[in-house]
This record gives sequence, C-alpha cells and structure tokens, in this order.
Amino acid sequence: MYAIVEIAGQQFKVENGTKIFVNRLEFEEGKEIEFDKVLLIEDEGKIAIGEPTIKDAVVGAKILNNVRGDKVIVFKKKRKKGYRVKNGHRQNFTQVEIISINGIGSPKKAAPKKAESKVVDVPVAEETIKEKKAAKKTAAKKEEAPVKKTVTKKVAVKKPAEKKPAAKKTKKGKE
Repeated sequence: MYAIVEIAGQQFKVENGTKIFVNRLEFEEGKEIEFDKVLLIEDEGKIAIGEPTIKDAVVGAKILNNVRGDKVIVFKKKRKKGYRVKNGHRQNFTQVEIISINGIGSPKKAAPKKAESKVVDVPVAEETIKEKKAAKKTAAKKEEAPVKKTVTKKVAVKKPAEKKPAAKKTKKGKE
C-alpha cells in the first residue's frame, strides 16, 4: 500500500514506515501530525484517485528531527572581466516518518472536503493494447480512399528587363 501526498507544496510517494525529508515544517520534534492532501492511494491493486484530493483520506506521520542539508556551492564567473562570486547555501529540512495511510492505526479525519474521489480498476495491459490496435484498424478502413483536391495556380508572366543606356567610357591618361 502506498500513497501520493502533497506536503509543503511538494508531492511525495509514501508507504508505511518510510522516512522522508521534506521542506522545514514548523512543528516540534516527536509530534504526530496528519496530512490531508492525499492525491492517490493504491491498496492491493485498487487505485483511488482524487479530484484533486481524496475525501476523508489521511496520512499520519511523526516528526523525527529538523536538519540542514549539505552545502551547495553557487559559483558565478565572467571570463576576461575579473568577475567571480562564490556563495554557499544549506537548505533546512524536516525528517518525517510515515505511521499510517488512510487512518490505519489512527482515527480518520472527519472534516468534510469539497473534492471527491473515484476508484479505478487498472485493466490488464495486453487487453488494452489489443483494443487499441483494433480501433486503429477500423479507423484506417474508414479513411482508405481520401479525396484529393486539385488546386490551380495562376502563373505570372515575366516581362524582360529594360536595358539601360551604356555610360560613356573616358580614357584617363597622362596630361
């Protein structure tokens, strides 16, 4: 069982017991929180897709700690100009452990949501490929003899260019 959850503006694929790093969340370490922006849940072959989120679906998590990521060096240079700038940056992260998906192990959230969800059964890939090929063959038979349109173009008649009178050539000599 897995779910796709939106946390702090980013989407994560999570399973029970997984630990992920997300952008810094303003909660204390050890606190249990719930994420209600669940976009997709897969459970034993059944997939529930939200429009845009799944109604009453909750992913429970526990804040493990707040950490800083590795330093990223930003170096800018312009050749032959003597311009060099070196900056560093460390991103703040929160390590989160997923405890439950869709309320398993914790009570479901009872707040109503505007968006609804639908359950989709995933068909076998071979059947869909055969159906697509059959649909293409029937479409090709319908369009076997396309009608060609004849287009007539007007041909422009070229006129010969007018001749310019020749300029007199003068001798430049020694005087």
